Amino acid sequence: MATKIKTSDLETLIREIRAELATLAERVVHLETQAAPVVAAAATEITKEVPAAAETPAGPEPIGEEDLLAISAALAAYFGVRVHVRQIRLITSSAWAQQGRVSIQASHRLF
Repeated sequence: MATKIKTSDLETLIREIRAELATLAERVVHLETQAAPVVAAAATEITKEVPAAAETPAGPEPIGEEDLLAISAALAAYFGVRVHVRQIRLITSSAWAQQGRVSIQASHRLF
């Protein structure tokens, strides 16, 4: 059975909720004013660190001469002839790592 709520009870409940919301709003304002100096100090620390991070080079490191010779030698050994390397670029992909993990997991006995 559903109980009927009287209009006067509902109005009283709404007044209590509004009073509680006003109290909570005052507490939030008080806490925000207390935390403002801490937040401002943290923001200045973060902005001090950002220029240092922005100065780092965005691109990958260039390939050294020794690495280039090793790659050329490996290609020559694979193809059996001297090859002309036109371009070398680093491709970052998690697929190689994932395939390596799959290979290792497949080699284990899972009984």
